[in-house]
Amino acid sequence: MDSQSTAMAALRVRAEIIRAVNDYFDDQGFIRFDPPILTPTSCEGTSNLFSTPYFDEKAYLTQSGQLYAETGAMAFGKVYTFGPTFRAEKSKTRKHLTEFWMIEPEVAYADLNDNMVLGEGLVKFIARRVLERKAKELKILERDTAELELIAKPFPRISYDEALQILEKRGVGIPWGEDFGAPHETALGEEFGLPVWVHHMPAGIKAFYFKQTPDSKYALGCDLIAPKGYGEVIGGGQREESVDVLLTRIAEHQLDAKDYSWYLDLRRFGSVPHSGFGLGLERTVAWMTGVEHVRETIPYPRMLQTLRP
Repeated sequence: MDSQSTAMAALRVRAEIIRAVNDYFDDQGFIRFDPPILTPTSCEGTSNLFSTPYFDEKAYLTQSGQLYAETGAMAFGKVYTFGPTFRAEKSKTRKHLTEFWMIEPEVAYADLNDNMVLGEGLVKFIARRVLERKAKELKILERDTAELELIAKPFPRISYDEALQILEKRGVGIPWGEDFGAPHETALGEEFGLPVWVHHMPAGIKAFYFKQTPDSKYALGCDLIAPKGYGEVIGGGQREESVDVLLTRIAEHQLDAKDYSWYLDLRRFGSVPHSGFGLGLERTVAWMTGVEHVRETIPYPRMLQTLRP
């Protein structure tokens, strides 16, 4: 099969997935809520930001629309963002781009379990739509559709601690408190042969805005790990709604509270418990199509040493 045909097939699947995402959230009463691309501060971490002059100050290309989506959830109840995001990560893996598109729903009065239910529903809807409408493209890509049909089954759920036991059994154990890398995500996918939720992560490896268990040991986070080495396609969890707790966390992460004054005001003037997640479009397209590298899922990929054309 020639590379041009497979590239075109992958991009047609991408277009179908974009339609499916919008349909899924529209059918459930979500409002699309477009966040800014230029932002004054980070969401995920200060070490992987692209900066740019912004008149008399410095701005950053957005890492995530989440913080802005939280304001939308407080106003509308259920919102989702869908746009480009940027990470200045010096990663050369088959799963990383410096510019990628992300879908981020945020829901008022939703907890960790609600978040996993929503994410699982989205992934199943996407898989079903691709199977129904892009059979020709999947054939061109020589995709094993039986693997996509398995996505209709319930997704396993395991805690981080249970995941460590599985990794130890498979010979790729890591110390408690470390985040998963590619070998660990691959091993978890092999264990189940299905997308698997890993929840209750160590608080120390999650961002400041995650709600934690009362002992502060775990964050109420959840990652969806795709099988066959495609890795984390969803990351999210329940947000901390207390302004006092957030101020403490911001200080612990050595961030400047002034940069988050508007976000803290959201808690001061009417926040409620809420949850959300981010789904990476390119990783999802790679998984659905079976292509080897995420650079095959977008017309002009941006990677560590790729800026042209």
